[in-house]
Amino acid sequence: MVGRGIAPDVVTYTSLIQGVCNLGHWKEATRLLYEMANQGIFPNVFTFSILVDALCKEGKVAQAKTVIQIMIQRGIEPNTITYNSLMDGHCLQGEMDKAKQVFDLIVSKGFSVDVHSCSILVNGYCKGKKIDQAYKIFKEMPRKGIVPNTITYNNLIDGFCKAGRLQEAEKLFSEMQASGQLPNVQTYTVLLNGLCSNQQLSMAIDLLREMEATMVQLNIVVYNTIIEGLCKAGKLDSAMDLFSGLSSKGVKPDVRTYNIMMHGFCKRGLLSEAEKLLRGMGEKGCSPDVWTYNIIIRGLLNNNEASRAVILIQEMGECGFSADARTMELIACLLCKDIVDPALLSLSKVP
Repeated sequence: MVGRGIAPDVVTYTSLIQGVCNLGHWKEATRLLYEMANQGIFPNVFTFSILVDALCKEGKVAQAKTVIQIMIQRGIEPNTITYNSLMDGHCLQGEMDKAKQVFDLIVSKGFSVDVHSCSILVNGYCKGKKIDQAYKIFKEMPRKGIVPNTITYNNLIDGFCKAGRLQEAEKLFSEMQASGQLPNVQTYTVLLNGLCSNQQLSMAIDLLREMEATMVQLNIVVYNTIIEGLCKAGKLDSAMDLFSGLSSKGVKPDVRTYNIMMHGFCKRGLLSEAEKLLRGMGEKGCSPDVWTYNIIIRGLLNNNEASRAVILIQEMGECGFSADARTMELIACLLCKDIVDPALLSLSKVP
């Protein structure tokens, strides 16, 4: 631009700062900020808000507050967007009292809190397991003329589910539909996870069938949730049926799907079935990850199959993966026994 005689302006610099912030390049963002000042171009509220948001997302809330102080000193008034980012930063750190103080500050300054402001606070309270405070914010929204959106509902439904308050989650789900807010895949996934986590598998299956009948395309995350629920409940046959039928639904299993099934087989002692899935992954275009190997290795070790485990440990190393802490702890415990499997002795010699 400069080479062509086109001078950058505040919009140009703001766009550049957003780009480098998205990449986490804080030094470059700071350099651009100083460069702006040297060029006589003053950052506006949008420039500073981008920086505040990026810092908060990286957990640098103290630095974000410093940026806001600089804004105020320069006569640039932070707006709702700026304060929303700061509030989200406190929520991400679990500092809900400070987040609520920012929320109250927005109101006291005469700014309008919006649906995003409320959703941030609702999500923060839910993540901190303070569901009643989250619900209180939710109930106050209509009185402020704010209509909860799908994100707000999803966060609160998730909070209720994780607190084991399924009836309230289901009631809120019904209220959501009655209010005209259409549930999305995330809404259903949250509900499915809640039902599975609370041993309500039959209801989860019914909900899945409803989703398949009414939604165009479900993603693998939805099916992983149900498959994992079935495996944890010991219903391996049903889990395998669902897994095997994914291709007919136009859904491709991902590495997490395979890991869930392998873990289920290993818990049942069906080690050959787990290894068969491992060997078939490549043919299906899905590569195993470090979790895949560790799941099967632990399954083999727990079932006194040390020789097979050692082969997989060596294969894992050739793939660039390492045994995780749980696997290493299990190996150490087995090596400390009075009678040690000879196959494990080779592992004790590894530096």
